[in-house]
Amino acid sequence: MTEESYEYLNQTVKVPSELKGVIQQALSFYPRLRNEKIDFVFNENIRKSVMQAQPRYTSMYGSRKRRKYIVKISHSFEMQGKTTPIQDLPEKVLIGWIGHELGHIMDYLQRNNWSMFLFGLGYYTSKSFIISAERVADTYAINHNLGDYILATKEFILHESGMPEKYIQRIKRLYLSPEEIIDMVEKRSSGD
Repeated sequence: MTEESYEYLNQTVKVPSELKGVIQQALSFYPRLRNEKIDFVFNENIRKSVMQAQPRYTSMYGSRKRRKYIVKISHSFEMQGKTTPIQDLPEKVLIGWIGHELGHIMDYLQRNNWSMFLFGLGYYTSKSFIISAERVADTYAINHNLGDYILATKEFILHESGMPEKYIQRIKRLYLSPEEIIDMVEKRSSGD
């Protein structure tokens, strides 16, 4: 696994070469992020997740305008009892997953450093806070026209991935359901 940099509008984004295309596609839905420093890196120590977006701690001491972000991505995915390289997942699923993580970054952009500290504390101590944060990230993604991708990701996790039942139940508890996603997409399409 190698990492390379590529230019995305006005910034350099560090990406694993295996995921360059899907990351570029997901980023294209978020023009607001074109001036943000975001590194996508493989990481095997992601707590109970396949991907995780967060600000780089070292950038939290200055202005929020200078904040840098990291999206950690597992190298592989346990699918139906087999280890599958993450890049072998369906493209639409990967775009949705990355789009969800970028939704977290959109949320972080609105927060000052104190709010980010409280966010981190809440995320690690409160299940209701996690539910709210995950729904906010999905909502950002849906509002940026990634609804079909978010839905594909949820359907994949719930019905095709062969993930352990414990993980599937966690997804059902913490994230928008497919029905809620469809409802939001339909309301968005009809202008409600």
